This record gives sequence, C-alpha cells and structure tokens, in this order.
Amino acid sequence: MTNDTSGEIDRGLKAALGFTIALGIFLIILGGVAIARPFFATVAATLFLGLLLLLNGIFQIIYAFQTNIRGNFWLKFLGGLIYSVGGLLIMFNPLPSLIALTLVVGISILVSSIFQVILAFELRPARHWDWVLLSGILGIILGILIWHQWPENSTWAVGILLGINLIFDGLWIILFSSAARKALREA
Repeated sequence: MTNDTSGEIDRGLKAALGFTIALGIFLIILGGVAIARPFFATVAATLFLGLLLLLNGIFQIIYAFQTNIRGNFWLKFLGGLIYSVGGLLIMFNPLPSLIALTLVVGISILVSSIFQVILAFELRPARHWDWVLLSGILGIILGILIWHQWPENSTWAVGILLGINLIFDGLWIILFSSAARKALREA
C-alpha cells in the first residue's frame, strides 16, 4: 500500500492559493469602498478598534477570575479593565479618537511597509516580487504623507490611505498567488 501524499499536498496547496487569491480580491474591493467613503471608513476603523479593545478587556477580566488560584488576580483584572475602558472611550468618542488613530495607522502602514520591502527582496527573483516591492514603497510614502498632514487629515486620511494600501496589498497577493499556482501546474 502506497501513500500519494504529494498529490494531497498539491491539492491542499492549490486550495490555499485559491483562498489567497479570493483574499486579494476581497482586499481590493474593501479598499475601493474605503476610498469611496473615506470618512465612514475612518469612523468604522475607529469603532472597530474600540470594539476590539473592549472585547480584549472583557476576556482578560474573565481570564483573571478563571485563573484566580494562580495569583496575580489584580494585575490581570486591572489590565483587562484598562483595555475595556479604553475601548469604551474610543467607541463613545470616535471623532476625538480619530486623531490618535490616524497617527497609529500612519505608523503601522509605515512599519509594515518597511517589512514588506524587506520581504520583496527576500522573494526576489520570484515572479512578481516587484509588485510586493512597489506595494511596500507606496505604503512607506503613504505613511509619510499621513505624518506630514497630521492632525488636519484625521477625518479622511485613514479611510483613503487604508483603502489605497488594501488595494495594493490585494493586488500583490493575487499576482504572487497566481504565479505560484501557475508554477504548481507546470511542475
């Protein structure tokens, strides 16, 4: 009895690449929506961040009670409480929170784009590595643009720049996954 694990691996890899292509398409669509409605995308991102912080805080408080026997209850509880309060403050004051979020998004786009440029050079000479590089360079430029006009751009910058970043990320994911899928077919 022989196992044909290479066929199973190829099918699994093809399915994973299909998922990544679908993810790339979703990111492009999401980016287009963010660009079309930048204020709403910015507010939605702010509210989503507040919700994530609130949920994190709630789960940390639950964790503090469940692991009370191991000690450090008050440290765990206070950490969860701080996250919860921070999340609620953002959710109930989204417009003032936009200023801070704009700065955080600018830093995040800049730092992740620097890593993306590094990734591009690690992928070189793979097909479409240059799209990863272009996406990273554009992300670096977008991060710098956010800082340059901050805080005046806080009501629209996150939505537009996040939308642009999502579109380019979706594009390079599609191109790179398509090239990998093609290489699998040819192998």
